[in-house]
Amino acid sequence: MPDRGPLPHGSWPTPVTSQLVVRAAARLGEVAVDGDAVWWSESRPGEGGRSAVVRRAADGSTADVLPAPWDARTRVHEYGGGAWAVSGGVLWFTHSPDQRLYRLDPGADGPVAVTPEPELPAGVRYGDLTPTADGGLLAVRETHTASGAAADVRNEVVRIGAGGEVEVLVSGPDFVSDPRPSPDGRSLAWLQWQHPDMPWDAAELVVRGPDGTGTVVAGGRGPDGRAESAVQPTWDADGALWCCADRSDTWALYRWRPGAGLAAVVDVGADIAGPQWVLGARRFAVLDDGRVVLAHPRGGADRLAVRTPDGAVRELDLPYTAHRQVTAAGRSVVCVAGGPVSEPVVLRVDPDDGAAEVLRAPRDLGVGPAWFSRPEHVTFPTPERGTGIGQAHALVYPPTNPEATAPEGALPPLLVVVHGGPTSAASAVLDLGVQYWTSRGFCVADVDHRGSTGYGRRYREALRGAWGEVDLDDVVACARSLADSGRVDPARMAIRGGSAGGYTTLAALCLRPGVFTAGASHYGVADLAALAAETHKFESRYLDSLVAPWPEGADVYARRSPLTHVDALDTPLAVFQGTEDRVVPPAQAEAIVAALRARGVPHAYLLFPGEQHGFRRAENIRAALDAELSFYAQVWGFPLPEEEGIAPVEVVRTTG
Repeated sequence: MPDRGPLPHGSWPTPVTSQLVVRAAARLGEVAVDGDAVWWSESRPGEGGRSAVVRRAADGSTADVLPAPWDARTRVHEYGGGAWAVSGGVLWFTHSPDQRLYRLDPGADGPVAVTPEPELPAGVRYGDLTPTADGGLLAVRETHTASGAAADVRNEVVRIGAGGEVEVLVSGPDFVSDPRPSPDGRSLAWLQWQHPDMPWDAAELVVRGPDGTGTVVAGGRGPDGRAESAVQPTWDADGALWCCADRSDTWALYRWRPGAGLAAVVDVGADIAGPQWVLGARRFAVLDDGRVVLAHPRGGADRLAVRTPDGAVRELDLPYTAHRQVTAAGRSVVCVAGGPVSEPVVLRVDPDDGAAEVLRAPRDLGVGPAWFSRPEHVTFPTPERGTGIGQAHALVYPPTNPEATAPEGALPPLLVVVHGGPTSAASAVLDLGVQYWTSRGFCVADVDHRGSTGYGRRYREALRGAWGEVDLDDVVACARSLADSGRVDPARMAIRGGSAGGYTTLAALCLRPGVFTAGASHYGVADLAALAAETHKFESRYLDSLVAPWPEGADVYARRSPLTHVDALDTPLAVFQGTEDRVVPPAQAEAIVAALRARGVPHAYLLFPGEQHGFRRAENIRAALDAELSFYAQVWGFPLPEEEGIAPVEVVRTTG
């Protein structure tokens, strides 16, 4: 690259283009071990966002088990999870377009439908699939009705035979998940919870024994009202049931034995598990020899540790900072792992010595590690606001480009990123969507505001009843902390987020004006009352705890909704939305855009046909990234790199 001298932040030429971000990109999903074979799923933006299932044989060869157009994805709870399972080479899966259950036998010409076509399009959905020893399948079945009302949606645990016969095993709770049969097939464990709780509030772990009696062994609400959340029930070969529960503040590892009760096994002082937005997550695995391999966060990064039968816990020395879908494979484990300079891989780990074998390599990016910004985990002060917690956290990525420099004394613009949930958490895994910005000269702060997971129930519940207040305090405190320390330009600070992060973005611009000078909302919530009244069953009572009971607290909803305060919205804003979003319908984005237009605030609006909650298609992911960059360039006045040929997004600056 020729020497061009110092260049303004934001305009640095970079190989991390939107094309690279999506080229051959595949988001790794679930992992399964079946005999000597390892299976996993890949969400592929280049194939319309479909989820393919891949099998790696014992000889190391890999092949797609489900060719296009098959798409193993479920819409149970709208967020899905557990859309496929395999046993003895037989693959069961939910096909995304019709949500029917299909079965693919080894050597068969193609999948065969197991469940009938529903009367309503995608009206009957199956997720959290678990094979049984007799060749059948356990699943969470979600049935929708013609009313379309969230209150009429029914969630049950069902058993499906090889011929499609269905038996209802659990019915009645508002929600069920994680149906897990004991090794001898005589007992069944599952999770259940009731409105207005979310699973991370008070999910109960229930065991139904041979006598048919169900017993709550962990989780739920006690007589004193204290809540506990149980997650990830897992049987071991000896008939003991393991789970994570947060009775000690953090999600620690417990073991339950019939007649002996529940006993704490591993408590590392940080959340081993995470919030169950997606079904089928696994953060620990019990091996054949009684050892347990578990993942847990520390200092902004994930660690993989081994707990031996004598109770000793030993961390493995691995170059990865995140571990998902931890799955037993005999005396080893398979997981999805990623690091600060490595995209996620499918990894086999030997707990004895930490030796790791990459089973599914990352794509060849053609970009050296010198281009990648490495995050720093920072803690900063924030207003306590009655929570008892006066600090929050973030991963801060400095501008990084080995072939570009800024003019002397120039400070970089700041991009504050707000995760969704709002119970999610920042991850230190290489994300080209972040490096897209840092390699151009931006500083990125991925904020774990109070309410995020990884720091225990007390930190998570600091947002209870305070969404739209505490999270705003934290994103503002993060931005001001970085500006006051001289790390970023206080005149060029932007905030961006999707879904719940989009709400915090919009609320910060409306309710904390004057801090940020630009923003970007990706399918963000603009009207809390509309969300409470219209959203799907899984989240239909979520705002009771985040904001106030609905509709009794309607005044609180109005007070914290960005749409109520559009008269204060004078910050340039880019808005991105999918037409098929059922979580945050397009009407919310369009209401914000109408307000911006009426006030003459510079804005851009991109509506993507066919996209749901989160963009899956490569062309749309590219368009959103490049349009957001172009928007900031026009608002802050820096040139775009000529080599990329990015077409300027239309920025509307007038009323009408």
